[in-house]
Amino acid sequence: MQIGELAADLRPHARRMAAARDATTEPVDWYLYGILGNLIHIDRLLPEPYRDLAELAGGLPIADIGAADGDLGFTLEHAVGCEVDIIDTASTNHNGLRAATVLKAQLGSNAGIHDINLDEQFRLPRERYGLVLLLGILYHLQNPFFVLNQLSKQARFCLVSTRVARFAGSDGIDISKLPVAYLVGAREMNDDPTNYWVFSDAGLAQLVERTGWIVRATMNVGDISASRRTPTTTMSGRSCCSNPHGRRPSRVITGRPQSDSHRGIDYTRAG
Repeated sequence: MQIGELAADLRPHARRMAAARDATTEPVDWYLYGILGNLIHIDRLLPEPYRDLAELAGGLPIADIGAADGDLGFTLEHAVGCEVDIIDTASTNHNGLRAATVLKAQLGSNAGIHDINLDEQFRLPRERYGLVLLLGILYHLQNPFFVLNQLSKQARFCLVSTRVARFAGSDGIDISKLPVAYLVGAREMNDDPTNYWVFSDAGLAQLVERTGWIVRATMNVGDISASRRTPTTTMSGRSCCSNPHGRRPSRVITGRPQSDSHRGIDYTRAG
């Protein structure tokens, strides 16, 4: 399945997910934001030879980490035909993973649903994944270095998006070329205490390099000219992809930027 083919018309997939929700008789606190539209950003991001999602997975399962209600994972399972694991931390998931469980039943899905705390020393449910999605989650993690390093040991490819900041502080200091991260206050960003680290572009690039990934391409979305990390300003997004190298199996992180200024990254690791 080519990403361009999938992203060209998302309406059948959106209708399928909506029908599953409508068929649910029990009350569920559904995740409020659209997920499938991010496939359009992935389509813009991925270059050849990384546009065939089945080839990226390479016959191995796909892991959707921080999956909200699981819409993207369920859609990839249906469209690409791969095994999928939906992974999130139930205590911070919008509905404690209840929505994913209900949708799995309504869709007749075989996806695995796993409650894993990424802020602890973890391993994914399977030893190897062809493709991992880590979308809009990195800034929610207390130890993003450990997570990226751990994923590099278990995944061939990975899609990542996260917030980045170009400016910081009340004086608007340009931090874009400094390899730094900003630790937000408990209620500073969206009144959400699960937000932690917002990297500069250079900081995020150094993070992925230190965890073994190689940049292949980048893409920014959102407020890419005036983004800054203060409670009242927005941030930009960037996406990258990379080529495998070295003798060990290649691993890629690719990015899915989201609509509210994220940086998605597409990287490969030889690990």
